[in-house]
Amino acid sequence: MTSESAHRAIGVAVLGLGNVGSEVVRILQEHSEDLEARVGAPLELRGVAVRRPGKDRGVPEELQTTDAESLVARDDVDIVVEVIGGMDLPRKLILSALNSGKSVVTANKALLAEHTGELAEAAELHRVDLYFEAAVAGAIPVIRPLTQSLAGDRVNKVAGIVNGTTNFILSAMDETGADYAETLAEAGRLGYAEADPTADVEGYDAAAKAAILASIAFHTRVTAGDVYREGISNITAADLTSARALDCTIKLLSICERIPTPDGKERISARVYPALVPLNHPLASVNGAFNAVVVEGENAGRLMFYGQGAGGAPTASAVMGDLVMAARNKVNGGRGPRESKYAKLKIAPIGDIPTRYYVNMQVTDKAGVLSAVAAEFADHGVSISTVRQEGAGDGARLVVVTHVATDSALSETVEALSKLEFVTAVTSVLRLEGTEQ
Repeated sequence: MTSESAHRAIGVAVLGLGNVGSEVVRILQEHSEDLEARVGAPLELRGVAVRRPGKDRGVPEELQTTDAESLVARDDVDIVVEVIGGMDLPRKLILSALNSGKSVVTANKALLAEHTGELAEAAELHRVDLYFEAAVAGAIPVIRPLTQSLAGDRVNKVAGIVNGTTNFILSAMDETGADYAETLAEAGRLGYAEADPTADVEGYDAAAKAAILASIAFHTRVTAGDVYREGISNITAADLTSARALDCTIKLLSICERIPTPDGKERISARVYPALVPLNHPLASVNGAFNAVVVEGENAGRLMFYGQGAGGAPTASAVMGDLVMAARNKVNGGRGPRESKYAKLKIAPIGDIPTRYYVNMQVTDKAGVLSAVAAEFADHGVSISTVRQEGAGDGARLVVVTHVATDSALSETVEALSKLEFVTAVTSVLRLEGTEQ
């Protein structure tokens, strides 16, 4: 044994043996020699917490246990990897590990979005690591670039596609012309959507990830409750057709950015919603279940991270990167980046957020409709960029694209439009992102 690998073995406990946990265990077993060389000590699997022990799970039965608490408490465990998901039990187990002086690697975005502060404080108190690269975008490295590579820069914006299920659905709708319900069913059949897809299609998953990204990028604690959220369940095939006519597509975006105020102060916005994206924008070509995140730094400029945002092996890759970092710190006596919350910026309400809008409405096809609609936009201080009529007679529609306006001004405009006698319905209101106009 060389001097570099003379350090005692680092004991690892894995909580969960689903798609990600199984891949983590496989990598630990198949690449043990390489991992030892990279860490400077062997990584030894002490046990795996499972709900139902059994054969043919890729783990010797003697390493399987249903008693996760006892596994975490073992003296020969140095690092705990949590990949079981959920909220209450993982929170209890992670806090137990941190309070016992063990480092933690987790992929649990929902937990982090609600309890990052509590977990970070426990890690700081006991001088151990809390890593969570896998919580945001699967295999795509986003957390580490923000916390380390860009630590000396000022990040102004982080935006991207961070949910593969919704991206698969919207991409398929755009390519095939199928409606939302039909495409969602196909996504479920192919394994891209859960039996209950609510967390994905209504934006909860993306909102949790946005909270994590905003917290790191802007050195401010942001929870999932601070993130404005809309899902994709109301997107229609007609919306995608109209988007194409405007040289756009529709993506569910997570956007975190600094928002200047007229008096020179600064707030931040964290929001998730479906938006029109110009076809020449880098995010427009991200299709299927892939994810991409664009980071805009004051000095670094625009950086884009692209790849597989979910799946057992891709997510396990991110987990293993964190595990190696935590193990190296155990060997060398160092620590990774701690929580940075010094800025304490306030969250801007959605009504104050400026962007462009796409408004689709059914109207009565008669003289004077266009001028009356334009008057309502003007009365509420919303400038129109383009307007187009589609269809005729009872099926007539007006599609309006605005210049930049605040969300509150647009909401007031839509409310006023809905009251006009010749506006049958305002069928869609979407933001338009990725333009400079």
